[in-house]
Amino acid sequence: MSGRLSVDWIACDGRGLCAELAPELVEQDEWGFPVVTLGEVPAGLVKVARRAVRDCPVMALRLVETPNRAGVR
Repeated sequence: MSGRLSVDWIACDGRGLCAELAPELVEQDEWGFPVVTLGEVPAGLVKVARRAVRDCPVMALRLVETPNRAGVR
């Protein structure tokens, strides 16, 4: 599965756990809120992304599946 990380800005309270769990994918801005650094989550980091999503204390992070573009011209 390929996907991208999405932040629910209403739910997010800027704790920064996602940036600690997935520093390859998420950085923090100056107020502690997440900045997703990659559009598409690389296959080798999907497990890391899923853990960050699962462990978000306010469930503000999601891994959104992106459609397979194979065969699309």
